[in-house]
Amino acid sequence: MDLTRLRLLVELRRLGTMTAVSEVTGMGTSAVSKHLAVLEREAGVRLLAPDGRRVRLTPAGRRLAEHAADILGRVEAARAEMAGEGPPVGRIDLVTFVSMTVPVVLPAMERLRQEHPGIEVRLIEHEPDQTLDLLLGGEADLGLVYEYSLVPRRIPEGITLSPVGSEPLFLAQSSAGGPSRATMTRERLRALADASWIANSRGSDEDELVRRMCASAGFRPRIRHRIDTLEAVSAVVAAGWGVGLLPKLAATPRRRGVVHTPLGELAGVRRIYLASRTGAWAWRPLRAVAHRIRLAARGVLDPLEEDPHSGDGAVVRR
Repeated sequence: MDLTRLRLLVELRRLGTMTAVSEVTGMGTSAVSKHLAVLEREAGVRLLAPDGRRVRLTPAGRRLAEHAADILGRVEAARAEMAGEGPPVGRIDLVTFVSMTVPVVLPAMERLRQEHPGIEVRLIEHEPDQTLDLLLGGEADLGLVYEYSLVPRRIPEGITLSPVGSEPLFLAQSSAGGPSRATMTRERLRALADASWIANSRGSDEDELVRRMCASAGFRPRIRHRIDTLEAVSAVVAAGWGVGLLPKLAATPRRRGVVHTPLGELAGVRRIYLASRTGAWAWRPLRAVAHRIRLAARGVLDPLEEDPHSGDGAVVRR
């Protein structure tokens, strides 16, 4: 139904005559009558009934006028929100991954709730591949995704990235061999050629990173364990059953029996981005959530000095 016709119906209910509606809208009486006749056909019921030389609303007409007033009010509220008038309001379905939730996302959402109580955030936990699928399918509004600098991620058409930060990578080993905080070298890594490696079961990028890193030291790793829970990874490492690669956020807090050795250039860094559908960034609630996450990440992550998706650090269109 056309908004102009609904507005005329609301005015007729308020003013009572076609002439009065014509005066306040600047539309001729004949044009008003024709618009309302079209609205009747669209509604499929009689909206007007003769009343002497005038017309009156039928019960269906009065009911539609009530709906129309609500519809027009919502449209005006939406226009005001899109124009930046008034506080942002709406629900954001935010997809995050486990190591970002506690140190970054929760503090950010606490501040957001204080600043913008009209924004409701629903958290969903997934790895990047699933996050991108949810965004493309319209089942989520905003997502946190990551990639390894040695294994760049292909970003689908229609998705926009905005940089959040980066973090170094560590090798988690049993402390039985003695503590080692010095950055890993290829010679020391080569000593782990016979070790059992731990990787997750939710994506191939970690496997590829481990293989590339070990290949630079001259061997092919044996990936023996598939574990997704970070706490379980640390427990397996502490028991001496394997070694695993962990980003900084996942390596904190430190677990007794586990030593985290910096991998430096052997593994590169993990880069973290906010992702959304390209056209969604204009929505103020989404921008407010993204802004809070970036601010919270500043004290936790390193800046993304070189971003392959964007030379100037700006939002990237895909």
